[in-house]
Amino acid sequence: MVLERAEDEEKWLAEGIAAIQQNAFYMHRALDANNLREALKYSALMLSELRTSNLSPHKYYDLYMRAFGELRGLEMFFKDESRHGVSIVDLYELVQHAGNILPRLYLLCTVGSVYIKSKEAPAKDILKDLVEMCRGVQHPIRGLFLRSYLSQVSRDKLPDIGSEYEGDGDTVMDAVEFVLQNFTEMNKLWVRLQHQSQGPGRIREKREKERSELRDLVGKNLHVLSQIEGVDLEMYKETVLPGVLEQVVNCKDDLAQYYLMECLIQVFPDEYHLQTLEALLGSCSQLQPTVDVKMLLSQLMERLSNYAASSPDVLPEFLQVEAFAKLSSAIWKVVDAHAEMPVVGAISLYVSLLTFTLRVHPDRLDYVDQVLGACVNKLSGKPKLEDRRARKQIVALLSAPIEKYNDVVRALTLPNYPRVMEYLDSSTNKQMAMVIIQSIMKNNTCIKEADKVEVLFELIEGLVKDVDGIAVDELDEEDFNEEQNYVARLIHMPYNDDSEEMLKIMCAVQKHIMGGGPKRLPFTVPPLVFSALRLVRRLQSQDGEVVGEELPATPRKLFRLLSQIIEALSSVPSPELALRLYLQCAEAAGDCDLEPVAYEFFTQAFVLYEEEVADSKAQVTAIHLIIGSLQRMTVFGVENRDTLTHKATGYAAKLLKKPDQCRAVYACSHLFWVDDQKGIKDGERVLLCLKRALRIANAAQQMASVTRGSAGPVTLFVEILNKYLYLFEKGNPQITSSAIQSLVELIQNEMQSDSTTQDPASDTFFASTVRYIQYQKEKGGVMGEKYEPKKV
Repeated sequence: MVLERAEDEEKWLAEGIAAIQQNAFYMHRALDANNLREALKYSALMLSELRTSNLSPHKYYDLYMRAFGELRGLEMFFKDESRHGVSIVDLYELVQHAGNILPRLYLLCTVGSVYIKSKEAPAKDILKDLVEMCRGVQHPIRGLFLRSYLSQVSRDKLPDIGSEYEGDGDTVMDAVEFVLQNFTEMNKLWVRLQHQSQGPGRIREKREKERSELRDLVGKNLHVLSQIEGVDLEMYKETVLPGVLEQVVNCKDDLAQYYLMECLIQVFPDEYHLQTLEALLGSCSQLQPTVDVKMLLSQLMERLSNYAASSPDVLPEFLQVEAFAKLSSAIWKVVDAHAEMPVVGAISLYVSLLTFTLRVHPDRLDYVDQVLGACVNKLSGKPKLEDRRARKQIVALLSAPIEKYNDVVRALTLPNYPRVMEYLDSSTNKQMAMVIIQSIMKNNTCIKEADKVEVLFELIEGLVKDVDGIAVDELDEEDFNEEQNYVARLIHMPYNDDSEEMLKIMCAVQKHIMGGGPKRLPFTVPPLVFSALRLVRRLQSQDGEVVGEELPATPRKLFRLLSQIIEALSSVPSPELALRLYLQCAEAAGDCDLEPVAYEFFTQAFVLYEEEVADSKAQVTAIHLIIGSLQRMTVFGVENRDTLTHKATGYAAKLLKKPDQCRAVYACSHLFWVDDQKGIKDGERVLLCLKRALRIANAAQQMASVTRGSAGPVTLFVEILNKYLYLFEKGNPQITSSAIQSLVELIQNEMQSDSTTQDPASDTFFASTVRYIQYQKEKGGVMGEKYEPKKV
């Protein structure tokens, strides 16, 4: 049925266009012959085609535009009195004798346009006559297009300031009254169309769509009003706005009310809206319940926000009219009056109000918090938001202050900020937490107070611990790692020059991250440890026993805190990471000259190594870390150092693989010969380590020959040779030139053996070492003399 109707409309439109073209042909022939009577006859016949009721608004518009184009030529003819020989006054009377009212009024408007231009009568009289005469057409579609034509032909002939039609009794007020009256009549016709929209659902939807297509015809009147130069703020406030609002409120039609309010907001200047805010907001509360008031208010606030942002000079005006108070009051009323309004709609209003507030009153944090508080009141008693759009609006609401201030600290001072976040589900809470952290990183925000850090970590709680029963195992690993890396970077950001406050900050961070679980702690503990160590370095000169918690921050107090933090990590378990951190703390304690504390950290590292580090590769890495850290320590007395070095060498000799044993044992030689420490130079124990390494290397060679049928590369021997050379140059008396010579010969014999596997890398390594020895001999001087006895 719909398809048949569409086909019929196409046929009727084609017939109407054909009739217009035919009558237009005869009309133009009459115009060419200067035959007024025939021209009026055929123009009336042409315009009679607009009397049809068979076309939809869209099709009727096509027909109208054909007739409109032809009327422009007729208007040119009417202007030239020499061609038709009739005065404009008589012509105005003559066209009123056309048979049908619709053609008669189109002709009357055309002649009226010429009549105004001739200035033979006051413009206001002609305009008033035309707008009254058009009441004769009450068919909605025909009447709308007729009045649209009237508006079109008269818009450049209105008595406006600076216009040629102003004066002799014609004023701007006459123009305003004409446009307002035409607007009022057009709106009535448009609203009347809703009564033709009754019927089955599909037909009603089609009619509503057709009706919506006609809205621009009505809205153009408001555009014309806004273009009248003489409409100043006073006239707008006293005449234009009341006239428009009266028609909008009284029409009781939701489509018309929404569209016309939208037009009103868009076409008139922002300054006018600001100065008439109370009237504009008052009318919003009088609209039909089905009108989307929240969208209208959002548009109004957006325009006012842009207006405020365009020039700082206008900000006093906003204060003068109390714009925030009026807007917020209107929004509270709308939200309260529309109890059925979806949460997303209410939140979108708060977002718009907050955007307005941040642009107009950026320094009024109390206003910002009021908006957030209103949002909390709306959400109170409700579960966490499930509507995706509502969650998105909450994120926009919470992001706005951060984006405006580029300073999370200011947002943290808002009491209602964390209360709003409570209504977000776990996923969206994390999203908002990431926004907060990224803002801190982007702006390099330094958070200086412990209470602010407390609030911050409460806001990002979803990233530092399991919430809503969602375990880490349920999260995407890549996303989880990215989130935790951001949290780790965040932990470095809080800083205060005051040591006591900085300690409070770290305690606040510790409190929040310790419950993060085994997968989070390896990300969050290390940055907290290094942040604490940074404070330790600042406090190295403030050592002392601490008894009470109220005493100032000292290295000892921090080391106790660090011990607790790392202990939580070692039980996760992440023993390798915990071991590294214990060694870092031991070195820091050594720098602070706290031997017992450093010894305790080393002891914890050894316990972890013995009980938790089981993987052979991890053991190799760990023992080299232990050796390297212990070698750098200068705080230990003889007894403590002997105990630690004994344990380290023991661990080195017990590694699973012989090559690993060998390398760890010769590395232990550095524990007994520290070049810059006079007290740590035990040449005999150095030699024992190197000889032990040689035995292990030899055992590795024999084991390779048994398992593979040939000995392995001589790399281990060359490495040991390099250790000999290093310690020889450092002046170790136990490392003699004869011992080095013997080792060189041993390597040469091994390389020449048929059972040794040839390895280019080992050969190159040994050749480089030999070249070095030769270079030192040739160089002369003290070093040259030391190398002289060697025969290479």
